[in-house]
Amino acid sequence: MQALYKAIDALNDRIGRFVAWFTVLMVLIQFALVVARYIFSAADFLFLSTLWWQEAVVYLHGSLIMAAAGYTFLHNGHVRVDIFYRVASQRSQDWTDLIGSAVFLLPVCYLIAWSAWPNVMLSWKNFEGSTETSGIPFKYLLKSTVLLLAVLLALQAVSTMIKAALRLMDEDVDDPFRTEETLD
Repeated sequence: MQALYKAIDALNDRIGRFVAWFTVLMVLIQFALVVARYIFSAADFLFLSTLWWQEAVVYLHGSLIMAAAGYTFLHNGHVRVDIFYRVASQRSQDWTDLIGSAVFLLPVCYLIAWSAWPNVMLSWKNFEGSTETSGIPFKYLLKSTVLLLAVLLALQAVSTMIKAALRLMDEDVDDPFRTEETLD
């Protein structure tokens, strides 16, 4: 079980650290676009239309949000009602993590995947692209990130449940992502 939760944690951590660089790319692209369009009045930038680059920023932003959801959950960064959780004992927090992930998070991930699946499959079937003639022709890839969100978040929920269950059984859990701050 430890190998499984460590593999899931490592996967989400690596993906989160990788897509964090999308933020830098978005800033650089947006800065270059502003310079190209408003200083040089260019309609193209690096042999692609400025519209293509604007859509690239949107694709990067959407991909960042979708792919980093599991990373954010791993690092306890999601918004939650902390009125009771932060003052609860570690055992109560573990029960909350176990039950909350099983009863709420996993069904929500399933619902997201189930509701997105037909739209994503149709988009892939048609190789859906931008509605603009000079836009990015890979909208189906962007839509697929919704499924990526559901999978990565569900995997992290499973990891959280395993760690909580092991702690509840008084077993040692090597969890470098759980800080003392989350236990207070």
